[in-house]
Amino acid sequence: MANPIKGLVLAGGTGTRLRPITHTSAKQLVPLANKPILFYGLESLARAGIQEVAMIVGDTRHEVMAAVGDGSQFGMKVTYLHQEKPLGLAHCVLMARDILADSDFIMYLGDNFIRDGVEGFVDSFSKRTDGTNAQILLAKVPDPQRFGVATLDDDGSIVSLVEKPKVPESNLALVGVYLFDASIHEAVRSISPSARGELEITDAIQWLISNGKKVRSHIVEGYWKDLGEPEALLEGNRLVLESIGRSIEGDVDELSTLDGRIVLESGAVVVRSIIRGPAVVGKGTVIKDSFIGPFTSIAAGCVIESSEVEHSIILNGSQIVGIHRLEGSIIGKSVVVAKTERRPLATRLVVGDHSRVDLG
Repeated sequence: MANPIKGLVLAGGTGTRLRPITHTSAKQLVPLANKPILFYGLESLARAGIQEVAMIVGDTRHEVMAAVGDGSQFGMKVTYLHQEKPLGLAHCVLMARDILADSDFIMYLGDNFIRDGVEGFVDSFSKRTDGTNAQILLAKVPDPQRFGVATLDDDGSIVSLVEKPKVPESNLALVGVYLFDASIHEAVRSISPSARGELEITDAIQWLISNGKKVRSHIVEGYWKDLGEPEALLEGNRLVLESIGRSIEGDVDELSTLDGRIVLESGAVVVRSIIRGPAVVGKGTVIKDSFIGPFTSIAAGCVIESSEVEHSIILNGSQIVGIHRLEGSIIGKSVVVAKTERRPLATRLVVGDHSRVDLG
């Protein structure tokens, strides 16, 4: 291969299915085990040897750019391209034409989580000898109508692609990772906007197929998740926590018990409490007279007092006080969840748009 493979990372989506968390945060920066989703993808690209990345950003660009910087923390160079409104994944390829040049490249959706990373896929594509022009990753899903759906022939080549079909012909969904050679540039110039006004990458890949190009697929057998919904985010968090080790850098008093694989970051304080891993507690967080159960991530600067929290994600600066049981929850930044002693006793809520509250 004449040129090293490059990266095109899409980090411009608005994350409507994760509201209200994404009203104030980019969905690609929502954390799993206290690390932004986007970082897992960038780390995987770096391990695959990708050193130059074009990153498409949108309305949350300032937050994304502040977090990723110039890419040097990942061992790569990142150049940002601002897409003013959603015009489709194929439009992103058009935007990045000058950076990608005629190199092979991987297009990666920044809110995807692939447990085993993409290194193997990049390596096999870069070493191919069969003339393949594109390779797409697929996963078997129970609800294919939510995704682009592929139909394959017997040797794994793509026969057709349909974006969000009402009646899917298969259960094989595109997972948001694509490998292309330079022929994709002609494809994205040749298609027209879809009914929703976007240049669809599925149409561009279909153009490759219709014009005699070789498009192959690889089915992801390990864990893949589109982390666009709260339940999926909690599941992804659980999966990451299952693989952590034990690291205690904070302060723990003699009346507390830390059981199992726990990461307690520097400056965190645990007083008269039990933490049962796997769990992560961020810098400067104080846990007092509480129980923290498995599969819980608590970010920096939080206070958990006289409460029980399990299988949940708590973001920076939030307080959980006097809550008997908090489970399967995602708490945003600087949120206060507290039991009140004011009379008359009642449930009092200040809840933003697109929120969900389950009262037991």
